[in-house]
Amino acid sequence: MDTSKIWKRGLLAFLLVILMTVPLVAHHQSPLVNASDETTQEESLADKLNQILNNNALNGATTGVSIRNADSGEVLYSYYGDHRLHPASNMKILTTVAALETLGPDYRFNTEVLTDGRIRGDVLLGNLYLRGKGDPTLLKEDLDQFAADLKAKGIKNIQGNLIGDDTWYDDIRLSQDLNWSDEPFYTGAQVSALTLSPNEDYDAATIIVEVYPGKEVGDKPIVKLTPQTDYVNIINNASTVNTDHSRAISIEREHGSNNIVIDGVIPLEGSNARSWVSIWEPTGYAVDVFKKSLEEHGIKLNRNPKATDPPEATPTNATVLTSKESMTLEELLVPFMKLSNNGHGETLAKEMGRVMYDEGSWDKGLDVMEEIVTQFGVNGNTILLRDGSGMSHKNLIPANELSQLLFEVQDEEWYPAFENSLPVAGNSERLAGGTLRYRMTDGPAANNVMAKTGSLTGVSSLSGYVTSKDSQKLIFSIMVNNYIGSSTAIRGIEDAIATELANFEF
Repeated sequence: MDTSKIWKRGLLAFLLVILMTVPLVAHHQSPLVNASDETTQEESLADKLNQILNNNALNGATTGVSIRNADSGEVLYSYYGDHRLHPASNMKILTTVAALETLGPDYRFNTEVLTDGRIRGDVLLGNLYLRGKGDPTLLKEDLDQFAADLKAKGIKNIQGNLIGDDTWYDDIRLSQDLNWSDEPFYTGAQVSALTLSPNEDYDAATIIVEVYPGKEVGDKPIVKLTPQTDYVNIINNASTVNTDHSRAISIEREHGSNNIVIDGVIPLEGSNARSWVSIWEPTGYAVDVFKKSLEEHGIKLNRNPKATDPPEATPTNATVLTSKESMTLEELLVPFMKLSNNGHGETLAKEMGRVMYDEGSWDKGLDVMEEIVTQFGVNGNTILLRDGSGMSHKNLIPANELSQLLFEVQDEEWYPAFENSLPVAGNSERLAGGTLRYRMTDGPAANNVMAKTGSLTGVSSLSGYVTSKDSQKLIFSIMVNNYIGSSTAIRGIEDAIATELANFEF
């Protein structure tokens, strides 16, 4: 036989082997599941997504992407999908799934007012206890209602202490990896079983500080607190300046105290500055505001209120005088997920530990979370859970595991509550669009993509659901770690992937 023919046949066979083994996604990636050696629509999708990911903004970063068919769970595309990455606030997906599974969508938190004494005439002879059981939605108006309830019982004078009971959880206030620099701000607020929110965003353990211009140039600015409390100390170093100046106001709490320092300048007749500032030891904050509510309702306290250290539990034989239940967990998930409320994530972690293991701690709560997500098919050997909010830079999960979780939960009775909690791309309603209301505002992704955002320094993520052009529901998880530069550019890449999925036809 002609040796040249033998050589050509051998070369052809070698080339065919090479072509059949070339991955259908970008270099060093897992090939598409069930891909054949013929051109398919999935390959076309891979080509489009690879082009999006071929972006200079990702140079030096680590990116994981996982795309699944929502009906079958089949992986349609995986770009470093098995690499463990930091999820940022995509961690809240795990927290929500675990809370819905263990607590249920109808679960409510409870706050009680009790006494170990008795009422004689218009005098309460004994201590008054404000016992918190984790409710992050407790407001000043709820404390006002408690005071009104006591007044309706004829109480005008309390011959005893006003005591805050936060023993439903342990006394560890901050999650283990929270950055020191995050602690003074609402994103890193302390967690207590007895806490208070300033408004209906429910940023528990924070106070709203507003700074207004003084009446004349040179005056100290006017400071307004919501709610009003003596628990914080305002150090006002700022000044009012002429109207031709720009506003430059800093509002920050000193670490380890409730001294809130205000620096800078505010122009006369200029707009006010506003900030949500975290509280140091929020139990005492709730007690102080409750004291004001009692006084406003004409109820006199003969002793100073206190949040005891160590915490003092309410006696087991104490009598409940009034109480309040929170909104349901299903309702709470809306501000939690739509607005990415870190405090809610940490509270839910502790609450799961308390309910399942009778210990309101992060350790037990994280144990519950890991148990639940592994029941839904997540590989427990390749994840690391460190908190309930995603603030930790040590949380780890691969994109393929997160998309697997999003696939498995679709059959649960509580799934509609979970899906409803996800931000909706381009929806301008604050508690509908949430953190996606200004992203993907037009085109096929608008009011289609339902996904949780995530953002930390050097970390961005987006995971959820989208319906394709031919009405196929898809699941996606995108995580970018260790990027340097514009977060806007990274979010643009995430949005481009989600939009491509929305525009794709299988």
